[in-house]
Amino acid sequence: MNAEARIAELNLHLPPPPKPGGIYKPVVVAGGLAYVSGHVSRTPAGELITGRVGKDLTLEQGKAAAREVGLAILTALRAEFGSLDRVKRLVKSLGLVNAAPDFTQQPQVINGYSELMSEVFGPDNGVGARSAIGAGTLPSNVAVEIEAIFEVR
Repeated sequence: MNAEARIAELNLHLPPPPKPGGIYKPVVVAGGLAYVSGHVSRTPAGELITGRVGKDLTLEQGKAAAREVGLAILTALRAEFGSLDRVKRLVKSLGLVNAAPDFTQQPQVINGYSELMSEVFGPDNGVGARSAIGAGTLPSNVAVEIEAIFEVR
């Protein structure tokens, strides 16, 4: 099944693409790879999801925020290519979690994003290499920021 069909089947609603908060492109394509700039946690209404996971937010709230970042990344890819069916596979992701100093479950937070990618692109093409890192702070105090690299057709 293709990605666009999976989006419909899963009844996912992709948010409108956010305007870049600086001087960069949301997606750059080079050599068959799509490099997706860091996307931050926002509600479906576009409001920032802020706070430190392990202090202001629970693990589950952080995981939900990471899933929202995944939806934003899918929006950016669709805006760039016109269809998510152009995406062949997820290659690599870097997830940053705005974490309390003693919080050590960053991988579980970023699983919210990774599970979404697997649901949309399948377990072979939707699971790539990944790093999950705790950050002392993130822009505008957002809970999660994720950047990714996808192979495209």
